[in-house]
Amino acid sequence: MSTTNVSKEIENRLLNFFNDRIDPVEMAKTLRQVNFTLALCVLSEHETFQSEIIKLRDSFYWLNELAETLNPYLEVE
Repeated sequence: MSTTNVSKEIENRLLNFFNDRIDPVEMAKTLRQVNFTLALCVLSEHETFQSEIIKLRDSFYWLNELAETLNPYLEVE
């Protein structure tokens, strides 16, 4: 995992995105729906290249991490 500081410009873009375009909770819900659909599609395919599976696995992980950052759901006690 790479950790870098987010520039003020990117931070402002994200703030504007969540203030003007979509609620963070709604975005988290959307990310989870996309991940669920993506996982089902991958599981239903008979032949998927191994390199693509690795990319999808990594993408699935990071989308879930973003969803949890926006609206913790899986880690709620």
